[in-house]
Amino acid sequence: MRHEAQVLAGARSAPAPQGDLAQALRYGPFARALATAIRRRGLSLSRLRAHLASQDIRIAQSTLSYWQRGLRHPAVPRALDAVRALERVLGLPEDSLVVLIGPHHRAPDLDRRLLTIQELSQSWAPTGALLTEFDGVSGSPCNSDLDLATVFDDVRFTAAGEIEEIASTMAVRARRSGPDSFVVTHQSEPGADVDTARIRAGDGCRVGRVRKQRSSAGMVFELLFDRKLAEGDVHVFSFVLRCTTPVRAPNFYRVIRGRMQTYLIRLYFDPSMLPVRCTRVERAREGLAPTVSEPLLCGPNGFACAYFEGLEPSLVGVDLLWE
Repeated sequence: MRHEAQVLAGARSAPAPQGDLAQALRYGPFARALATAIRRRGLSLSRLRAHLASQDIRIAQSTLSYWQRGLRHPAVPRALDAVRALERVLGLPEDSLVVLIGPHHRAPDLDRRLLTIQELSQSWAPTGALLTEFDGVSGSPCNSDLDLATVFDDVRFTAAGEIEEIASTMAVRARRSGPDSFVVTHQSEPGADVDTARIRAGDGCRVGRVRKQRSSAGMVFELLFDRKLAEGDVHVFSFVLRCTTPVRAPNFYRVIRGRMQTYLIRLYFDPSMLPVRCTRVERAREGLAPTVSEPLLCGPNGFACAYFEGLEPSLVGVDLLWE
């Protein structure tokens, strides 16, 4: 323990690296230099993360792993403090890692703007206006500090073909340190009694503010994580939404505002009321012809599912034909 403290205290006057480390620091790339320095220092990633935390640098262990394997690159200038702290912890000369990340390595996805709901679906615009209250609480528009990586939606229908329950499980990844909540926008069919809708939090979250708009049959609600995520952290949470829709649902779809790795919809119909046809669809925008349209099998037990991967901003889901 005393040896580690001495290295930290003397980081700014560290001796010149030798051998493989000197070569890695001179010629790069960053991932090779970082991995070599960590190996020479003899620290596990969990211990390295603890040393960084002692210097008020909060960074996920997964991010450190991605950096040293070259799967991700520190974003400039936001990651400069973390990279300089790595130099101190690892006993490296000042700026020896910083010079390897350079401005040309800026991570483009971190600057990628999430599209608004209104840009993708005009019919959601009145409900989307409720999002204004949730913007700016953390200094940025809601959900803009999170990548939605994976979503599972289980959708259950009544014997009349109405959607009665949506159970969702989501995995999000923090684009930067700080996010502690996720905001969900739900749009029911015209005429739905949104006032009777009920939300139940599952694992990994609790319900925060809920705002409903009877005129648009829509609602926006907040799911709180009870912890702030560090950059690169992955958080999994779930919730159930029970709603009353007095008309047969013509479809079920999700508005994808940014890139998403995987999305799975499982549909559970009452065997006494099965749709004539289920179609898996992707649309670039509401009102445009589908870019993907594939029939789905709905068995006599009333189960159907649709799987999507590598999604860009779009509308994806299932169209239903009842008669």
